Amino acid sequence: MIRHRSVPVRGAAFHVAEAGEGEPILLLHGWPEFWRTWEPVMHRLAGRFRLIAPDLRGFGASDKPAGDPPVWGATDHGQDLLALLDAFGLARCGLVGHDVGGAVILDLARRDPARWSGLFLFDFVYPGIGARMGAPDRLQEIWYQSFHQMAIAPALVGASRDACRAYIGHFLRHWSHVRHAFDDVLEDWVDNFLLPGNLEGGFAWYRAAHAGRIAMMQGMAPTLPPIAVPTCIRWAAHDPIFPAAWTDRLGETFGDLDLAIMEGVGHFPHREAPDRAAEAIAGFFATRT
Repeated sequence: MIRHRSVPVRGAAFHVAEAGEGEPILLLHGWPEFWRTWEPVMHRLAGRFRLIAPDLRGFGASDKPAGDPPVWGATDHGQDLLALLDAFGLARCGLVGHDVGGAVILDLARRDPARWSGLFLFDFVYPGIGARMGAPDRLQEIWYQSFHQMAIAPALVGASRDACRAYIGHFLRHWSHVRHAFDDVLEDWVDNFLLPGNLEGGFAWYRAAHAGRIAMMQGMAPTLPPIAVPTCIRWAAHDPIFPAAWTDRLGETFGDLDLAIMEGVGHFPHREAPDRAAEAIAGFFATRT
């Protein structure tokens, strides 16, 4: 069902997984993820949409960003993805994102709003979170964002298969409310992050995002007009890293917003409850096509 190809754009080769036919939807993963995080949803939606799940630059089987250390942020990923859509000949597309992918959608939606039939997001960082991200009672949750910027981080996490499994597995389980959501693919995740450059490639996001997150925590993030593209957000009720209470200011970022809390799931709704996630995505885009 799932087709794979490598697409050269912007000086890099991007691995892209595709499934289905019909109205196109671009699926953007987060960290610690790659295209396979969407696989359960893709199987459920392939009969209704054309699903396009790229590995972002630095992740999976896509090429890695240059630099020592590499830095690759939302604007960079956004330019990559627009070039991918141009290579596919797609003038208009739906966007689904989670975590890093959700933050990239914020850039894409402002950069080229006419290109998107709609935006669908699971839990992600947005400006309205503000100082809450760095509150004292949150420090035990956000420590990894600083660790990922340290030069020694890839060597420590990639020191052995056991080390990589322990580190990546910690986040997959701790951030999930359905603790077994990744158990059947954990070794595949370890294989992925042990590929050359994949730890550094993922950590490049945190270097690029650091200044913006500090500005957000200090209340110094620029004030931007709300995104006008119709948006559906399903925020997890039990996300330990991005609590559901943080949805209270989403209306300042999205002018046309359908927001609901998704019960019984943690940070990865698309893996923890793929039936409900796929139903929500399909229901939203059925109104947009």
